[in-house]
Amino acid sequence: MPRSTATGASPTRLAHALDVASRVVLAAAGGYVAAALTTAGLARWLPIARADAVITGMLSSFAVYALVAIFAFGATRATRVWFWTTAYCVPMGLALYLSMHGGAP
Repeated sequence: MPRSTATGASPTRLAHALDVASRVVLAAAGGYVAAALTTAGLARWLPIARADAVITGMLSSFAVYALVAIFAFGATRATRVWFWTTAYCVPMGLALYLSMHGGAP
């Protein structure tokens, strides 16, 4: 018989609920951050007209957001999705920051 927590839920049910909550947060917040960074990066770095670069970045952001959401619920482990989303967002954010503040071309 599984032990109950203070709230009465079994540890496996609580772990499952936390896993689902983690995936929901990742799909919503992580997808948004990845999509926003993609939009800003493409709008800034594509060597085409500014309006075309912005439209390309915005259209690409829908695909990035959907991919992060699909990956969040399709992967076997949520920690793997958190790792890859962070591995995408941190360098992208750093490069965008440096390009806006004169550190990179």
